[in-house]
Amino acid sequence: MSALVWITVVSLVAWLWLLLGQGFFWRTDLRLPPRREPGSWPSVCVVVPARDEAAVLPDSLPSLLAQDYPGRAEVFLVDDGSSDGTGELARELARRHGGLPLTVDSPGEPPAGWTGKLWAVRHGIALARAREPEYLLLTDADIAHAPDSLRELVAAAHGGGFDLVSQMARLRVESVWERLVVPAFVYFFSQLYPFRWIAVRGSRTAAAAGGCVLLRADAAERARIPDAIRQAVIDDVALARAVKTSGGRIWLGLADRVESVRPYPRLHDLWQMVSRSAYAQLRHSPPLLLGTVLGLALVYLVPSAALVAGIVTGDVAAMVIGGLAKLVMTVTYLPMLRYYRQPAWLALSLPFTAVLYLLMTVDSAVQHYRGRGAAWKGRTYARPDAAFEER
Repeated sequence: MSALVWITVVSLVAWLWLLLGQGFFWRTDLRLPPRREPGSWPSVCVVVPARDEAAVLPDSLPSLLAQDYPGRAEVFLVDDGSSDGTGELARELARRHGGLPLTVDSPGEPPAGWTGKLWAVRHGIALARAREPEYLLLTDADIAHAPDSLRELVAAAHGGGFDLVSQMARLRVESVWERLVVPAFVYFFSQLYPFRWIAVRGSRTAAAAGGCVLLRADAAERARIPDAIRQAVIDDVALARAVKTSGGRIWLGLADRVESVRPYPRLHDLWQMVSRSAYAQLRHSPPLLLGTVLGLALVYLVPSAALVAGIVTGDVAAMVIGGLAKLVMTVTYLPMLRYYRQPAWLALSLPFTAVLYLLMTVDSAVQHYRGRGAAWKGRTYARPDAAFEER
């Protein structure tokens, strides 16, 4: 057999292993675990870090204030040095819409060793602890919640005995680039962190989605959240790992009625979202970067290349094996496209999208070695840790 055929065989084996041996990462039927309403609803404090979020707050904050929750709940929005009137807009929205009590405060600039978002979260948690809540809901300023979102999260945590319950908010898919990149973003994330493994006791897999994290207050204290992860740029995975390492039970799944309202209309916007933390995910390791580039090429590019080469040259083995690998790739991507209500033919674009992610990852490394580090809303973190992403 030719070298191309051997390489394609390795690619097919990799896809068969991903299909059957990676926690069925491609399935999108994992929603909130069975809920059981507590006899007495626990108190909850909602912490919302916000930096220059005036554009999205009118579509997100009213949904938090309107939560239909039977117990005591309060919202703390932490204005992280905004220059666009985020804090005053939040107060105006509370006056206009009413609902849950809202406190708006600002922690000032973060000290050395802290990312801005986690410094804001720390300030919000400190404010919340004065109320002695049983649970903390950590949610981003661009996340809109259905009216029963908080109730469902608490019931799921209570029913399953979880210390952390997180839902990956459904991201916006309206522009051409969002349709190409966003479903693949969640697909790749679930491939790295299979959701079904996360809730398994003893499993090393730990992850959360920072836009919607319900956390028991005592578990946060036990795991020293957020101080233990104060340098994290990809903070949701770091948070989940800290909670799980400290003995907590965690759960992550896809959301049906928790949505991000943040638009990413241009490729540049999505490129920044991914590249600012991609190299941190690889622990700033050149060998891991090289392995990632080669792995993406082997898994996502070789099947199509072999299929085309086999058709052109008449190499039946390359054509058949490449076609089978591409078929498995396509089949595993279809559930995510259905979840995002996108046409099935977009599955054929996955190799192209993988190339984009490969280039974003390389660009992230280039920016790191140029000393720019991870940047977000006017702040640059020259040496962030490898734990995760600030959105």
